[in-house]
Parts: sequence; C-alpha cells; structure tokens
Amino acid sequence: MERKTGSLQEQALKRKERLKALRERQLHGRGQDDGEPEQKKASLEEPAEEKHRELKLRNYTPEDEELKERQVPKAKPASVEDKVKDQLEAANPEPIIEEVDLANLAPRKPDWDLKRDVAKKLEKLERRTQRAIAELIRDRLRGSEEELAGAVAAVGTEEGDSD
Repeated sequence: MERKTGSLQEQALKRKERLKALRERQLHGRGQDDGEPEQKKASLEEPAEEKHRELKLRNYTPEDEELKERQVPKAKPASVEDKVKDQLEAANPEPIIEEVDLANLAPRKPDWDLKRDVAKKLEKLERRTQRAIAELIRDRLRGSEEELAGAVAAVGTEEGDSD
C-alpha cells in the first residue's frame, strides 16, 4: 500500500516539475529545449520577421509629413434620421385581414387527399357524361322529329284522300 502512495507522490512531483518548466518557457519565451526540431523553429521565426504591419494613425494627428500620409481619415457618423426612419418602418404593423376564409380555418376531412387525387379523372368522366347526355337528347329529338314528320305525312295523306 505504501508503494502505491509513494508512486502517486512521485508522479505528482514529476507533473509539478513539468508544469513549472512549461510556465517558465511561456514567461521567458520559447526555450531551446522545447522538443521541436530546428527546422520548425526556423520556419516559425521567419514569418514573424517578414511580417511587417503598416502603421495606421487613427486618433493621433502627426506633425511629420511622412506620418501624415498614414493617418486614417475620420469616420463620418451615420445619419440618425435614416436609422430612425428604418426602425419606424419596421415597427409598422402589417394590415390586419378583416375577412377570414373559413375553408382555411376549418380542419380538413380525412379523405381530402383522395378527392384531390381523383379530381382529374372525375373531370374526364364528367365531360364524357355531358357528351353522352347531349347525344341522347339529340337522338330523342331526331326520333321525335321523325315521328312528327311521319305523323304530319300521315295527316297529309289522309287530308289528300279526303279531298
């Protein structure tokens, strides 16, 4: 049992030493013994040297002519009237619809999708039915015309016989 606690204490001490070394490296910059190869160190340092930020003067008015060229122009504030106008337009409520379509509010019947799917077929059948009814009416009219013509002819022959 003592052996386990001893090894745990040793591990804790090693961990503390590693953390202390890491803190020192962070405070004092990168050290030589941080475990990275020399090529990586060189590649990390080169861009830092090449990287040069241009000086931009925002809040400082320089006296030197060269520095005056680097001065950033003053920013112009946005128009308050435009912002207020936009906010007022956004705040206007949409016109309220006075008429409410009851068909949209009422729940649909359970078979509405079946009726929708059959509607095209029913249109075709409705057209065929109308045509058939029109043909039947025409046939009856033709039949009644023939009967009427026959009756007129029969009446005409009877009158001609009686003359």
